[in-house]
Parts: sequence; structure tokens; C-alpha cells
Amino acid sequence: MINVTIIAVGKLKESYLRDGCLEYIKRMGAYAKTQIIEINEEKCPDNPSENQIKAVIQKEGERILKKIPAGAAVFPLCIEGREYSSSDFSSLIENTSMSNSRICFVIGGSYGLDDKVKEMGKIKLSFGKMTLPHQLARLVLLEQIYRAFSIINNSKYHK
Repeated sequence: MINVTIIAVGKLKESYLRDGCLEYIKRMGAYAKTQIIEINEEKCPDNPSENQIKAVIQKEGERILKKIPAGAAVFPLCIEGREYSSSDFSSLIENTSMSNSRICFVIGGSYGLDDKVKEMGKIKLSFGKMTLPHQLARLVLLEQIYRAFSIINNSKYHK
């Protein structure tokens, strides 16, 4: 069975997001063992300077790097990443799982991901040019991973 880890900066504050994420984690149980690792957001003042933002990204990045499972295929989510259709994303997961049973997705905080985290991924992912709150990105990612497994396994979910 494939092990999917999602490392995300910040906790889900809204119950509808928590409920949605739990629903997709439950559904994915037929296909993969799924784990969510939440990294605390670094405190940042209102109207931070560029250096303060860099420090936040770096500190969050250090915590993320410590949590990436050894040997996992890493897929950071970032604005400069590649966009995939759901079918292409399912192929990416299927092809990756043939050589690696551990897959790790990384969602950064409000200011993004540290370059060291981005460099861990051979492929960077993007949900498009629109900005999503990182908490909503987690729900969208879980739904797309579930959809990918549904496509791989010829389920009726993906139409």
C-alpha cells in the first residue's frame, strides 16, 4: 500500500475544512495510508519587512524538512509549479508509486515555501495562477489525490 504524507503549515481553523479533509482521508483508506503533519506557522508582525518574511519562510522550511519521510518522493506545492489535469496527476501518482511507496506533498504557509523545500521535489505542483488560502489548498489537494486514486482504480468517482 502507498503511504501518502501531506505536510502543511498551519492548522485547519474552520470546521468545514476539517470535515472535508477527514472525509477524503477516510475515502483514501481503500487506496493509501494517509498522514497529515501540521507544522506550526511562524509568528510574523503585521506589515512585515522582506527580511522578516524570508526569516519566516526559512524557519517554517527547517521544520518541514525535518518531517519529510526518508526516501519519499516529494511534491512541493508552489506558484511556479506545473499545473496538471486530474488525469495527468493520476498518471504522475501511479508512475511515482511504481518506484516509491512513499509520496509526500508539501503545502507552505502564507508566504510560501523555502527554496530548500522546493528543491526536494523533482516536480513542483501548482493549482493554477489563482491564489488559494493554504488551508483550502489542503482540501483541494486531498480531493485531487483521492480523484487520482479513483482514476487509477477505475472507480466511478471521476467522470
